[in-house]
Amino acid sequence: MSRPASTLDQLLKPRLDERESAHLYRRRRTLESAQAPKVIVDGREYLAFCSNDYLGIAADARIAAALREGSELYGTGSGASHLVLGHSRAHHQLEEALAEHTQRDRVLLFSTGYMANLGAIAALAGRGDRVFQDRLNHASLLDGGLLSGARFQRYQHADCASLNKQLEEYGNTDALVVTDGVFSMDGDIAPLQKMAEICSQHQAHLLVDDAHGFGVLGAKGAGVAEFYNLNQQQLPVLIGTLGKAFGTAGAFVAGSETLIEYLIQFARPYIYTTAMPPAVAHATLKSLEIVRAESWRREKLAALIQQFRLGAKAMGFELMDSDTAIQPILIGASDRAMAISHALENQGIFVGAIRPPTVPANSARLRVTLSAAHTQEQVHQLLLALEQASKVVINA
Repeated sequence: MSRPASTLDQLLKPRLDERESAHLYRRRRTLESAQAPKVIVDGREYLAFCSNDYLGIAADARIAAALREGSELYGTGSGASHLVLGHSRAHHQLEEALAEHTQRDRVLLFSTGYMANLGAIAALAGRGDRVFQDRLNHASLLDGGLLSGARFQRYQHADCASLNKQLEEYGNTDALVVTDGVFSMDGDIAPLQKMAEICSQHQAHLLVDDAHGFGVLGAKGAGVAEFYNLNQQQLPVLIGTLGKAFGTAGAFVAGSETLIEYLIQFARPYIYTTAMPPAVAHATLKSLEIVRAESWRREKLAALIQQFRLGAKAMGFELMDSDTAIQPILIGASDRAMAISHALENQGIFVGAIRPPTVPANSARLRVTLSAAHTQEQVHQLLLALEQASKVVINA
């Protein structure tokens, strides 16, 4: 028996209808298997190219065993915030290991990357301060700027001249410059070496969210800081997530002793939330061991990226300027991106169509993501399916 619509429902329903008619409606799908190249979604097997499990370790048996061991040692939940009684030995050991891996003084764990970004930016900037952000920054970085109450400006994407001009016009010191390390919807890498130089010239402070580079970039998988050889002074606020290439969950901020102590005192999303389960921290120590030791995963991923780019270009697809595991195919119209995604699904290939407002208007795309767990044969299968799906849509 259906209930009558409330006045709130009557207010909200037209907005949902409008989004659906514009081909922008989002629908959840149910994953019924572990993350892997082949997955079960809504009861059907697919070859998936839409996971951020870049190194292919989200279902690694060694990490699963460490998770079980962690739950036996610490239970299933932390039970409290870090500052009450939720900061376990596992959390502390992971923070120390990540600090050594990133070559920073200290690390502070957060429950999610979104919380790390909100917490760091809002703690480091406030009313009367200025925050400069890349136009294509992740929503969590933009929301952190809004939450801070600081005035924030957006410079042109990955454009050092645009950033430099804005900092020159501002004139004051202590501005916060915020950028993704690897942009999640475009796949390109921020020009951080030049940005660090510009920040130094203007006495600004650089904050980088390395969600999609950490574990993947650099000889040891330490991300953009290692990739560009940026030390703690050049890149004072480094943020990374553990739910992508590291295959577990959570996030961290890495930096100086003073920075971490400051965040412990003033980062509200850290202070007022329950700590991540200690078993997850224990499992992530095993993830870190794998990421550091098995460089072949990064080498294999690089080869698959090259294979895909060469094949897609030969077929005439419009690729974006990315050398990372994120390989977007620019489509333009949202309805066409959805149609190609559905045509791929009909062939047993799962690739997400990314549409506004996640990306700018008229820049809908297929966000292909590659993993070290994929094979050359599977990438070849994807390319053939893309060619077929495109023909189906064009001829429809």
